[in-house]
Amino acid sequence: MADSVRLTTPLTDDVIEGLTIGTHVTFTGVIYTARDAAHKRMIELMKRGEPLPIDLRGQVIYYVGPTPPRPGAVIGSAGPTTAMRLDPYTIPMLEAGLKGIIGKGGRGPAVREAIRQHHAVYCIAVGGTGALLNRHIKSAEVVAFEDLGTEAIRRLVVEDFPAIVVNDCHGGDLLEEGKRQYRTSSRPIPAVRALGG
Repeated sequence: MADSVRLTTPLTDDVIEGLTIGTHVTFTGVIYTARDAAHKRMIELMKRGEPLPIDLRGQVIYYVGPTPPRPGAVIGSAGPTTAMRLDPYTIPMLEAGLKGIIGKGGRGPAVREAIRQHHAVYCIAVGGTGALLNRHIKSAEVVAFEDLGTEAIRRLVVEDFPAIVVNDCHGGDLLEEGKRQYRTSSRPIPAVRALGG
């Protein structure tokens, strides 16, 4: 397993400057959950000039809608949501000071550029591992939009929550770089054989 860079929230520009694509990181401290419905409400508040329920400056948002916890558990399964579906809301959040995002999958070109411009970072958590990721969540508290149920904004206290840097503040994109390397690698052409009669 690769060495990890331990990040403590909230994030600063100096810390983000040192992160590059492919870096394994762990988050310790407070991160917030938010998905589509919560983002839509926050954008509506911004448009009306009203305060947000959380101060986004330096914060990290995890795109997740956790399942209800089992008795005695802090949180249920907490696997990441596909990030690209949040692209329409991301740029205003970055403009409001958001510094880190955790999700799964890639981001569109406009969001990648906004991450660079606003000196932020996007990381992926491995999809399908929600039951394992919840072990790194030490507490969970609904702090806004409780009526949204699983999509309410939660304040999570996390310890060594693992992720990988996909988009850095230098304009790097791990997924695009991986595609480029694959296209230019010298790989064997697969043999094709007929099946049947």
